[in-house]
Amino acid sequence: MDSSVVVGSSISEPHHEMEFESHEAAYAFYKEYAKSAGFGTAKLSSRRSRASKEFIDAKFSCIRYGNKQQSDDAINPRPSPKIGCKASMHVKRRQDGKWYVYSFVKEHNHELLPAQAHFFRSHRSSDPLGNDVRVRRRKSSNAVSKLFSAYQNVDCLENFVKHQHDKGRSLVLEAGHAQLLLELFMHMQEENPKFFYAVDLNEEHRLRNVFWVDAKGLEDFTYFSDVVSFDTTYFTSKYKIPLVLFLGVNHHIQPTLLGCALIADETIFTYAWLLQTWLIAMGERAPQVLLTDQNDAIKAAVATFLPGTRHCFCLWHILEKIPKQLQILGAWHDSFMEKFNKCIYKSWNEEQFEKRWWKLVDSFSLGDVEWVRSLYDDRTYWVPTFMKDISFAGLSTSSRSECLNSLVDKYIHVDSSLREFIEQYRVILEDRHEEEAKANFDAWHETPDLKSPSPFEKQMLLVYTHEIFRKFQVEVLGAAACHLKKESDGVTTAYTVKDFENNQNYLVEWNTSSSDICCSCRLFEYKGYLCRHAIVVLQMSGVFSIPPKYILKRWTNAAMSRHPIGEKLEEVQSKVRRFNDLCRRAIILGEEGSLSEESYYMALGAISEALKQCVNFSNPVENGMRPDSSGTHVCNVEEEYRSIITSNNKAPGPKLNMGKKAVRTGVACRNQGSIENSGGDKGKVSLVEAGSGKDGFQHMELTDPRSQGVMPMQFHNVRGQVAIECERVCANLSILIF
Repeated sequence: MDSSVVVGSSISEPHHEMEFESHEAAYAFYKEYAKSAGFGTAKLSSRRSRASKEFIDAKFSCIRYGNKQQSDDAINPRPSPKIGCKASMHVKRRQDGKWYVYSFVKEHNHELLPAQAHFFRSHRSSDPLGNDVRVRRRKSSNAVSKLFSAYQNVDCLENFVKHQHDKGRSLVLEAGHAQLLLELFMHMQEENPKFFYAVDLNEEHRLRNVFWVDAKGLEDFTYFSDVVSFDTTYFTSKYKIPLVLFLGVNHHIQPTLLGCALIADETIFTYAWLLQTWLIAMGERAPQVLLTDQNDAIKAAVATFLPGTRHCFCLWHILEKIPKQLQILGAWHDSFMEKFNKCIYKSWNEEQFEKRWWKLVDSFSLGDVEWVRSLYDDRTYWVPTFMKDISFAGLSTSSRSECLNSLVDKYIHVDSSLREFIEQYRVILEDRHEEEAKANFDAWHETPDLKSPSPFEKQMLLVYTHEIFRKFQVEVLGAAACHLKKESDGVTTAYTVKDFENNQNYLVEWNTSSSDICCSCRLFEYKGYLCRHAIVVLQMSGVFSIPPKYILKRWTNAAMSRHPIGEKLEEVQSKVRRFNDLCRRAIILGEEGSLSEESYYMALGAISEALKQCVNFSNPVENGMRPDSSGTHVCNVEEEYRSIITSNNKAPGPKLNMGKKAVRTGVACRNQGSIENSGGDKGKVSLVEAGSGKDGFQHMELTDPRSQGVMPMQFHNVRGQVAIECERVCANLSILIF
């Protein structure tokens, strides 16, 4: 019988009239009965005939049958599920060869779990490929609680468990910390139902692994799923918190938190459960590249659950292990590192790498070092020579200090407790959101300065985000310190580029027909933008614009757009120019419109009417953040304005409050928080989110700064306030540009 279909079905209880062909058939029946009832089984004992040597007696029991027997002086006591349960079935063999139920004990001294029966080892399929996960999901989806929703494919996990001890381990938490964790999850989910968490229990129903990710992390993965780092540093470095992180990077080169977990061990089972759970949280969408430490357990789990993902080892994980793994080098360490760096960074192709690697191994007599052999076996996972046609977006660096993975380093320490981390977790999220909001605000209000007449710099000025543009700008300026020499000609032309800044030579290959360019410095593969060596080759080849394939959307101002950039970057630049022009005009309108009551509601009415017309003109399908125009509501401007003035006149001081009767602009506002204009503290306006309308619009409340302990607003502050409102409207319009 297919065990995946039995879940939830009714199996009759054992009774004395039952007969079986063999004791194995009897045990198979008892297993099905146990699965239906909700407990695990074990073969308790069996006995053979002294004469015929055939089985004549067998006893099967609940997995919790009997009591734990463990020596008091055991160093590593094994976990045991036994708690004195008496439930069992005893079968015997008749003379005719048939087996019958000799005795049956139904009562258990513990809770039965029919909906979670497939978690018990005895009920998991030994053949993961033969188990129909989809069938079991349909059968158990209504019965399994939300807590266990991430474990529908646990049959595959059983294939990774080699020892019972692997499954019995549990998280070591201080008293009350598990409750704190649960309270955090409940509170986060109340704030945003998209918050996701899952737990893994061992067979004693004790907490083994925990995973969670906030709604912002889920959103970030939607736009930046090209490369993800799975960081186990805090666990392997023996931090008090067994923390592992899923990290990404956004278009401002800021780390994004794509998931957190607390794990009990480093077994394949644990990593398989964690990767599967994370994949479910991300809507079954796998990243293009996953960066991890060099670990066989992680390697096996990734190969199983993320078969279409390019699995790579982070460079700094490899480099930091060299002093410990190669202590035998002693005084030869510096000499080894010089040759090692030349081997991995300067090898243009696989043949060159092989030659240099084996020469290095022979020179330092490292052929018998197991770790060195493992590095060679896994060379396609970490050596830059094998990293063509991918990009790590800055997540793979040569040192921890340069790596974006150090996101949490300043918030926790080796001795930090789980309670302290929970308190810091919200701070981490708030800081990340604040930094991203500031970068978005700066991208809207400022334009970087050009530092050269280079067409490449002009091309990317309005395309790249500020942070990436400044890094790319360094490469453009650095091209002036490069001299190239043609080495070979043909469809693919090879150049040697001398970089006088670091006095190094680099090999660049340029294919004119396919517009493919590759440099031995691997800057594009590791950072995601072209290097100075490639730029000087393009320039000398008569190409004065970056080929579109080397402009990653993830680094552009259109990174969070649902539409691809396309081949014509001029369209993107044109949209950005229109956006900037509208912003400047809106500020001027705000200044003039705030001079009198009449000009104020005239300007506000014009903005509202313009927005309404834009909504009606644009295709709603192309604007995913905007509802249909039929849902757009614009209030009567004059009535609104006069009601505000009336209410403010009744107040003891000037107060502009739009909380109860807010202008609904028809698009969601992305920027929140306090915004300061150039006037200093006097011009500070607090923007408070008052809630969401049923149509999905966000309301804004403008509050008198005096209520925050700030000096009363002067007339020019009101004008600045209107300018901010105009700018916010244009900001919403800018969302629709890309």
